Amino acid sequence: MAGLYLHIPFCRRKCPYCDFFSTPATEFLLETYPDLLIRHLVWASEHGWSGSFDTIYFGGGTPSLLPPKTIADILHTIKQRFGLTHNAEITLEANPGTVTQDNLFGYRDSGVNRLSLGLQTCNDKHLTNLGRLHDRQEGFDAFGLARIAGFDNISLDLMFALPGQTKEELECDLNDYLELDPEHLSCYGLTAELETPLYQQVISGEMNLPDEDFYADAFIGVHDKLSQNHYDHYEIANYAKNGRTCRHNLGYWQRRPYLGIGAGAHSFCAEDWGQRREVPPDLTAYRDLVFSGQDPTQHLEGFDRESALSETVYLGLRTRRGVADSELRQRFGCTLQEAFPEAIKANAQWLLHHNGRWALTPAGWLLFDRLILSFL
Repeated sequence: MAGLYLHIPFCRRKCPYCDFFSTPATEFLLETYPDLLIRHLVWASEHGWSGSFDTIYFGGGTPSLLPPKTIADILHTIKQRFGLTHNAEITLEANPGTVTQDNLFGYRDSGVNRLSLGLQTCNDKHLTNLGRLHDRQEGFDAFGLARIAGFDNISLDLMFALPGQTKEELECDLNDYLELDPEHLSCYGLTAELETPLYQQVISGEMNLPDEDFYADAFIGVHDKLSQNHYDHYEIANYAKNGRTCRHNLGYWQRRPYLGIGAGAHSFCAEDWGQRREVPPDLTAYRDLVFSGQDPTQHLEGFDRESALSETVYLGLRTRRGVADSELRQRFGCTLQEAFPEAIKANAQWLLHHNGRWALTPAGWLLFDRLILSFL
């Protein structure tokens, strides 16, 4: 089985910390872009992609700027051209302030069965600083409306280590999120990505991010609080209750094939050692290629045995499931110890080894970017 990602690169206003491809939404773009997605889906079905999808993810951008009928039309094309498994996970990202009771019912009726709400924080001061267009009450209201519409699988985004954030404010956020009781939480520390307005504010001294100690305490504090409240910390930034992991994202971490549709989307073909392709983040070029019947994707990277092994370890160690020696031996003919003895020795205090499976501790996840270098 494979996953399908559809990129909707439109926002009412781009957040200053965001480095994903997006552009201001206009009525013209919102009306014409879905036709490009459908044409791209048809092209892909005729040029090598076949078989049913078991996960679909509408990401962005702000996919909830598209009306439910548009989402339904896209899903109809997917069912006709590829097919869906009977229990397919279909996720739509949505921002508070862009959803109403009517369109939430419409998304649910169209087939969307998982909602990812971009709350980020419940603190109005920090929402303003992050450039978000909703406030605390609108976030709570959006969640309540989603429940009324029948969504029983909701994920909320939580950002921590915000400029000027105190431990008490983060604790209040966690309590608010726990009161809402979502099935899933994605928890990210704020970072200043290159070529974002936030990065320019940080390097100019206009804005200061919390230091490494605050970040570390916040990461571990979030882990402790959510774990105590029955959330499984199943990936560095992700928590789930009652087995409600994001199956689509698990596909990425397990190097399963996925098709990317839309400007800025990526695809992964798992044949041989694997290959990635991308649709360049250029709406004009995308439109021209799709309308002319050409492949809108381009080669991004290919893998040999060594690079595929390293990426398998890199992605696997992001998850609590970790990396299994039996799976490595079947795929690559070696165990983790045989492939990376020096890396294991150097990182022993952060590694867990049980029943032939290797995983990082939460403290190891905190240092992931540094520790993983020895496996690359």
